[in-house]
Amino acid sequence: MEPIVAGMQGPAVEDVQARLTMLGYTIDEDELRDQLFGPSTSSSVRAFRVDNGLAGDDTVDMTCWSKLVDASYRLGDRTLYLRLPNFHGSDVLELQHALNALGFSCGEADGYFGPHTEAALQQFQENVGLFADGMAFSDTFSYIDRLRHVWEGKPSVSEAELRTGFARAASVLERYQIAVVGEDPIARNVASRMWNIASATTENSGMQLCDSEAPDDVDLVLEIASEGLPDDASPRATIVLVDCVNVAQRIRTALVASTSRPAHLRIELTGMTQYGSFTSSDAQGLAVMLLDGVCDALSD
Repeated sequence: MEPIVAGMQGPAVEDVQARLTMLGYTIDEDELRDQLFGPSTSSSVRAFRVDNGLAGDDTVDMTCWSKLVDASYRLGDRTLYLRLPNFHGSDVLELQHALNALGFSCGEADGYFGPHTEAALQQFQENVGLFADGMAFSDTFSYIDRLRHVWEGKPSVSEAELRTGFARAASVLERYQIAVVGEDPIARNVASRMWNIASATTENSGMQLCDSEAPDDVDLVLEIASEGLPDDASPRATIVLVDCVNVAQRIRTALVASTSRPAHLRIELTGMTQYGSFTSSDAQGLAVMLLDGVCDALSD
């Protein structure tokens, strides 16, 4: 493209001015009205270039124009998915920040929709009950926006889980009614151990161990299963534990995103359990991790 420079006038200048003002840079009204690249437009271009690591002149060349376009995207302006060349822009950066802060790590937020961002997006979609296709369009944006109060202004979460203190866990278990269901023998083993630990934590525990159907008068239903859902099953809010290093944040995200009460959350142990090699110690460890994550997610 031909550089857009001071003194020029017309639609190209108007486009530059519109993007700059949307980003918060100030341009005089007469220059906007006349589509004129005047002193205030020059000042705004220069400031934008410096803010984006470019030389501090007032020329809108190809590099500057590309950064200006990238900065102008808002989350939801376009469908995002993995392709070559990668989508890049401020909308991708915002998506990455949201995913990281919600507990779905896509690595350093760099504004490029690469394979790590796709994987994190798929995990988020699965977590809130959407088809996990790794494509961000209206339904995914709706959930991200609904959770804005959870992630906006928050730093990316650590990959490490913090343990919930005994007193805080007891307080959560006394305030919430939680039903735990195991779909198969291994899952029932983990579920029963969760119930035992909860009962040992406080005699007023609200955790219930259910054989199959959970009651409706609870706050949360945890369905634990050793196998994944059939391919033709409807999507459900799901955490695949083998892929998860931040259980509490995943549970918290699913709870906030849930539109039904009680909230239903499926915990899949796929890839972690094998008949004949799954020990009582394994079951106890999973039970502790899950109960700790639930208590952390529900704590104030």
